[in-house]
Amino acid sequence: MSDITWEAPFCASGNNCFRLGTDNEGNAYIAVSGQEENHLTDSREALRTLIRDIKAGKADHLL
Repeated sequence: MSDITWEAPFCASGNNCFRLGTDNEGNAYIAVSGQEENHLTDSREALRTLIRDIKAGKADHLL
């Protein structure tokens, strides 16, 4: 398994903080801050799509 490079936690007001990560093999990761060992894995494109949808207000309930 590749080493995951985690970004700084993102925290919305009143909600859990989450972290995004990537590796050198093209995988993307998302996890609740402090629980990175229980991450979800997908492609970088899938993670980009998730982030775009959140910013567009399509998935703001996830924050």
